[in-house]
Amino acid sequence: QVQLVESGGGLVQAGGSLRLSCAASGRTFSSYVMGWFRQAPGKEREFVAAISRNGGRTDYADSVKGRFTISRDNAKDTVYLQMNSLKPEDTAAYYCAAGSFTGWSTRARLYDYWGQGTQVTVSS
Repeated sequence: QVQLVESGGGLVQAGGSLRLSCAASGRTFSSYVMGWFRQAPGKEREFVAAISRNGGRTDYADSVKGRFTISRDNAKDTVYLQMNSLKPEDTAAYYCAAGSFTGWSTRARLYDYWGQGTQVTVSS
């Protein structure tokens, strides 16, 4: 069992930056692939970014490539999402998730544990 708690969301103007954090507790953090997903009102949850267990591999949705950076600190049991050049279309609830699956995946349904979400609102 892993408990995930996101923080760092808020209201920011277009072009601004935010850094989301997700603190994990419970089983060994480094044994999980970690992902960030988001869900806007009336839309399905979508993949944003993922990072491998040792941080050596990352993957991003095309809509955030070059603007967002995922990282993790296994000593602190925390994963981060640095979001730069934010756009109004980035407005959503952002969720971190932990996956115990073998290999690699950006599919939400394969991630085992989820945080409660943190709201990001980007004004134009």
